[in-house]
Amino acid sequence: MACLSPSQLQKFQEDGFLVLEGFLSAEDCVAMQQRIDDIVAKMDVPLHCRTEFSTQEDEQLRAQGSTDYFLSSGDKIRFFFEKGVFDEKGNFLVPPEKSINKIGHALHAHDPVFKSITHSPKMQQPHIGGEVSPHQDATFLYTEPLGRVLGMWIALEDATLENGCLWFIPGSHISGISRRMIRAPLGSGPGTSFLGSEPCWDNSLFVPMPVRRGALVLIHGEVVHKSEQNLSDRSRQAYTFHLMEAAGTVWSPENWLQPTADLPFPSLYT
Repeated sequence: MACLSPSQLQKFQEDGFLVLEGFLSAEDCVAMQQRIDDIVAKMDVPLHCRTEFSTQEDEQLRAQGSTDYFLSSGDKIRFFFEKGVFDEKGNFLVPPEKSINKIGHALHAHDPVFKSITHSPKMQQPHIGGEVSPHQDATFLYTEPLGRVLGMWIALEDATLENGCLWFIPGSHISGISRRMIRAPLGSGPGTSFLGSEPCWDNSLFVPMPVRRGALVLIHGEVVHKSEQNLSDRSRQAYTFHLMEAAGTVWSPENWLQPTADLPFPSLYT
């Protein structure tokens, strides 16, 4: 797919998100799932690095922002876990393969299967500039000007109302962002903090977006979205990464993710 049609582009600009069904084949999805199975089977996470993933402010500051495991994960493959999967000593209460919430943040850079998918010609978009609580991606991936970050969310399995599909507030990308997660200066205490406050989003404004395996959901950096808890007996695996328009865009030096020798510029990351 070299570009969007005029009608698709218009819908994306109006809603802040767009679903493209059948973007990847079932074979592509299976290959990524099998690769994740291999990675998880070999994972070795020290007890003190077993971090639960969250987009809620208080939990982020407690579990992510205070640990180097999260802050230094931008150029590494690291594991973040569901809530309630560890005992008080950090031992698994469930099988490790059932404990993963997220693997990040550099699958696209270090794993050949994910690298080939992420950098494939199908991903080029030249014409478009557990529970996950409501949030805006630009809160964590801030640029000046805004509107230069695009999320790419690929369903590796069917995403349904029962197993935790994405929900969006259409048009919510036009009002900017309400808060920013910033990285604290080295040695100054907690690893991250927030500028601004987390709003209470009107739950009645969200609309669900169930999709089939292989679908690609384009997500504007400022559109408000979430996913509900998976209440089914079926998993809902997805692969997501972000693109940043490089020309004329300033990546905030206060973002938690900063360039490294391995990833010198965060124009493409998971």
